[in-house]
Amino acid sequence: MRGTVVGRAFIAAYQQAAANAAQGGGRAARGAAGKKEAVVDALTRKTGMSMEEACQILNITKDVDMAKLTKNYEHLFNVNDTAKGGSFYLQSKVVRAKERFEMELAEEKRMKEASEAEAKQQQQQQEQQQQQ
Repeated sequence: MRGTVVGRAFIAAYQQAAANAAQGGGRAARGAAGKKEAVVDALTRKTGMSMEEACQILNITKDVDMAKLTKNYEHLFNVNDTAKGGSFYLQSKVVRAKERFEMELAEEKRMKEASEAEAKQQQQQQEQQQQQ
């Protein structure tokens, strides 16, 4: 009987702790990360690869130009061609790394355009307020 009471208390405490973690922990994590971090995390989850890993695979840095990215990608893709005795797994990693890099660039461009549009809209609102 004593073990049953302790067992029930343990289960109730565990369920309460899990509920608290699900409610408070998730909100705290979302609040701590900014928009950019949330987007980066989403891209990492979507591709299964971090930006750092993509850079290592392609042997580039984050601020590389597209010409060097394309050159490294084509070289690594051709070297790992299965028809030439290469590894399909490595070739797939190279493709995914390039996709991850391109997604990051596209997202940065989208965020920059959104920021510029927001600034332009605020400027127009200020001009309208000054005219009134």
